[in-house]
Amino acid sequence: MGLCHIIDDFCLQPISLSNLKCKSWWVKECKKNHISFEEYKSDYISALIMHAISWSIMVLLPVMFLTDTSDWLLIKLFLINTAIHAFVDDLKANRYKINLWTDQIIHLIQILVTFYIIVFNPTLLG
Repeated sequence: MGLCHIIDDFCLQPISLSNLKCKSWWVKECKKNHISFEEYKSDYISALIMHAISWSIMVLLPVMFLTDTSDWLLIKLFLINTAIHAFVDDLKANRYKINLWTDQIIHLIQILVTFYIIVFNPTLLG
């Protein structure tokens, strides 16, 4: 799960998606092209969600192939991890509340909690 995290966050995420997650990139590009930012003001959210979905799928891949975890638990973990990942990346990329180090620590905690739930307490989420 940790290796999949590293692969998705640092190898599979193209620079373009990394830029698209940043609201400031959209502001700069709109200024450069003399177009209104108003039309694109929420597009960075789509990029955040796309990356969070990709990350959640990658992190759960080993679980899907190596365990008999129920589909419902996988869906719940996917949704929770996607929401948390998007929120944390937004804190880093747009709100400047955390740095890369804190971002990565939070994602590793996500992985550890996900692993704990799957292995030791699969009924925790109902």
